Amino acid sequence: MARFSLKSFMRVITSLSLCTCLLALAACGTQPSGGTGSASPQSTQAGTPTTPSSPTPIATTVSTSIVTYKGHDDAVIGVAWSPDGTKLVSVSDDATVQEWSATTGKQFWSYQYPNPRRVYLFAVAWSPDGKRIAAAGNTGVVAILDAANGHLLTDYDSQTQFIEGIAWSPDGKRLAWGTGDNTVQVWDATTGKQLLIYKGHSGAMAHVAWSPDGTKIASASYDGTVQVWNASTGQHLLTYSDHGEPVWSVAWSPDGKDIVSGTGSAGLNGPVRSNNSARVWDATTGQTLLTLNRGADEAYGVAWSPDGKEIAVGGDDHSVQVWNVQSQQPVMVHQGQNDIIFAVAWSPDGKEIASASADSSVQVWQAS
Repeated sequence: MARFSLKSFMRVITSLSLCTCLLALAACGTQPSGGTGSASPQSTQAGTPTTPSSPTPIATTVSTSIVTYKGHDDAVIGVAWSPDGTKLVSVSDDATVQEWSATTGKQFWSYQYPNPRRVYLFAVAWSPDGKRIAAAGNTGVVAILDAANGHLLTDYDSQTQFIEGIAWSPDGKRLAWGTGDNTVQVWDATTGKQLLIYKGHSGAMAHVAWSPDGTKIASASYDGTVQVWNASTGQHLLTYSDHGEPVWSVAWSPDGKDIVSGTGSAGLNGPVRSNNSARVWDATTGQTLLTLNRGADEAYGVAWSPDGKEIAVGGDDHSVQVWNVQSQQPVMVHQGQNDIIFAVAWSPDGKEIASASADSSVQVWQAS
């Protein structure tokens, strides 16, 4: 299993010439370019409708934050709010999970992953009941922590491939995570029993997301697709392949009707250097509703506002853009951090956004 830091790899790869980059990527395996995964026989690929071009960004630019959290010693890759909106938890290439106050930045606890070798943490999720936190990274070990004190409750260590995305079901009874072996696993969060392995993708997995009603899962992959499937049976329902590049981020709209996804890649797969986009599309038909073209800037972090009216997108350009979905116009750009934005998360009340950056910080700032 490859061991790598997302931040360190980004810095090395950008310093190389284009020729060297191509040779390195060829040695590690070529990037897939948007083919559909090998799903069930009844799988159908969504049509490719005419999509709106990205609006010209004209928005308020802000750089101030309510809180800037600097408890980590390396790039921060994931961040999540507590269900009551009073706390945040973040994970980093420094191999720690840290919980802290959303209003003061005061750290409550820090959990250090056992470190027989270098550990990088990529994924974190807070359970809907607020009592547990799930975290994972390059070792493939999923740690379940007590949200009150950071103590380890249990772990899942049966997989050996990296995990970049993890998500609780809306009722908190199941956990889903995507792995480097091209699969998504669903586990019973109470018994620790594996319930399902989804094998529809042909490339490594990035992030996964449950539909608001808990019946479906959307999985983003380096194979260039997002696939929607039944969370109980694994039956494939839809393959979305309009990105045409590796897909990193994915999130359902609060009403479950639409999905936003963004391109990106890291580690041994290398960055996506062109044709990056964040796209909003119909979760039932796969029709693209909005395309935010980003060129060389990857869209590592995407998130819907709780009212479903806006989306936040963060990535390579060190900023977070907030877009109004109905008007298809940007309403705000946050530029308070100095490196890649790997994750964005909207507060439960919709008033604030947290952004995790490769500059080792997490910033909390007003969403409007």
